[in-house]
Amino acid sequence: MNLNHINIVVKDVEKAVHLFTQHLGFSLIVNRNSKMAVMENSNNFALVIWGQELNHKENIPEYPENFHIGFYQKDEQEVWDIYEKLKTEPTLQFESEPKKIRNTFGFYFFFEKLMIEISVNPFKDNIA
Repeated sequence: MNLNHINIVVKDVEKAVHLFTQHLGFSLIVNRNSKMAVMENSNNFALVIWGQELNHKENIPEYPENFHIGFYQKDEQEVWDIYEKLKTEPTLQFESEPKKIRNTFGFYFFFEKLMIEISVNPFKDNIA
């Protein structure tokens, strides 16, 4: 069984599309009037960006504490490369520079109130 997609709710769909297409390797499939967008990455994983206004709410959506989405990178250099690109985006908030976290190397940042992790796959050497 393969995971088909994840739906995340954001206040600003256009800014989310920019983040995921310009920095995280997604291609835009459809953008429905900046209220909802569907993107896909090279692994055929779909990400649905749902605008909070479709929920008839104006505020920035809240996520549960420690909820986040994560993206594995090949090595520490790729983590640094993404970090250097992302830190030019004025609307993102970073917890720290890339560093050792748990048993891997990476960093966390926030888009609106959504936490996103960029790290090296800590299990890559253990996969048969």
